[in-house]
Amino acid sequence: MNKPATLMEVARIAGVSTATVARVLKNQGYVSAKAREQIEAAVKATGYRPNAMARNLRQQRSYTIGHVVSAVTANPFFVNVAHGAEDEAFARGFSTLLFNHNGSAERERAGIERFIEQRVDAVLFTTAIEVSDVALLLKERIPVVQVERRVTADAPSVTVDNEVGALEAMAYLIELGHRRIAFIGGTPMVDDRLVEAERENAYRIGLFNAGLSWRDEYVGHGAYYSPEDGTGRDGYRHTKAFLSLPRDKRPTAIFATCDILAASALQAINEMGLRVPGDISIIGFDDTLAQNLAPPLTTVAQPMQELGRRAFGMALSMIEGDRSPVPVRLPSRLVIRHSVGPPPR
Repeated sequence: MNKPATLMEVARIAGVSTATVARVLKNQGYVSAKAREQIEAAVKATGYRPNAMARNLRQQRSYTIGHVVSAVTANPFFVNVAHGAEDEAFARGFSTLLFNHNGSAERERAGIERFIEQRVDAVLFTTAIEVSDVALLLKERIPVVQVERRVTADAPSVTVDNEVGALEAMAYLIELGHRRIAFIGGTPMVDDRLVEAERENAYRIGLFNAGLSWRDEYVGHGAYYSPEDGTGRDGYRHTKAFLSLPRDKRPTAIFATCDILAASALQAINEMGLRVPGDISIIGFDDTLAQNLAPPLTTVAQPMQELGRRAFGMALSMIEGDRSPVPVRLPSRLVIRHSVGPPPR
C-alpha cells in the first residue's frame, strides 16, 4: 500500500519550500501565480491531503459541533434545523454530531458528557431538557447556542417570533367570519421556555381583538410526541372532543400550534365524515408536513433551515472569541393553502 503523500513531497515536486506550500493550502500570504500553479499541480499529482488531526492539535480545535435535538423521527422540524446547521458547518470546514435525547434527561446528560470527551468546539441545543446540562458545558468553556427554545439566560439563542405568525393566523380566521375557534397546543412551560406560551398568547390576543371570550371547552393541551402514544395523538383526541359538542356549539375552526397536531386533527375530522374546509377549517404551525396533507394545510411557517444556519454562525463567532453575541430573532409567517374557508352556514 502506498504511503500518503507528505507536505515535503509536494514541496519537492513543486520546487518550492514547505512554508510556501503551507501558505497556498491555507490561502494565506503572498505566493506568485507561477508558484501557486506548480503547487496545485503537485497536490493533484500526489493526491496530498492535509492531516486534519495534526491541524486540530495545533489549533486546539476539533472542527466539530455537537447538536442536541429532541427526536428527529418525531418531528420534521428538528431534521430541517439540523440540515441548516450541517450545511453551514460543512461550508465552513466543520462537521456536526447529531444527538437525540428522546425526551430523557439521563440520556441528554450522557450525550453532553460524550461531547465533552470528544472535545467538540461548541454545542447547539434544539432543545435542552436540563439547565444543568447547559451549565456543565459552559463550565467546560464550550460555547452553547440555544435554538428556537430557550431554557436559560446564560447562553445566547436563535429563536423565532412565534406571536407574529400566530396573530396572522387568528386574524385570517376572524376576517373570514370564524367566531368559534378552538386551540390545540403544547402545555405552556415555565421560566424561559416560551414557545408554547407565545403561541397560546397569540390565540388569546386574537380572541380579545375580535371581542371574543376564552372558552375552556375549545382549548386542548397535550404533547407533540410521547413514547406511549407516538406522534400528535393529543390533536386527534382533542378534535374528537370538540366535534362531539352540539352542532351549534362546536368550533368552526381549529388553530393547532404544530403541523403534527394539525395532521392528527385532520384524521379525526375525516373519521367523523366532515370536510375541510367545508365543515371546519384548520391552521397548523411549522410548515413541515403541511404541503403534503389533504387538503394542503394552511400553516404558520418557521424558517427552520435558517434557524440552523444562524445558530451555527453564532457558535462559530463564539469559537472565534465573541463573548457577547447578539440574540437572533427570526420572523414567522402565515402560508395560505387550502384548509381554511368561511364558516359553514
